[in-house]
Amino acid sequence: MPQWLCHQLMKAYYKKDRRQIKLLNECWFFYRNSAESSNEMKL
Repeated sequence: MPQWLCHQLMKAYYKKDRRQIKLLNECWFFYRNSAESSNEMKL
């Protein structure tokens, strides 16, 4: 997980900002899925 995303998630959890947590969670899954698909294309 990128460091900036980790910091943003910690801040959102600390503030109990559910909207921000959901947004960052979606960003993480999108980032992870795109990284996995690009790795599959390289093989």
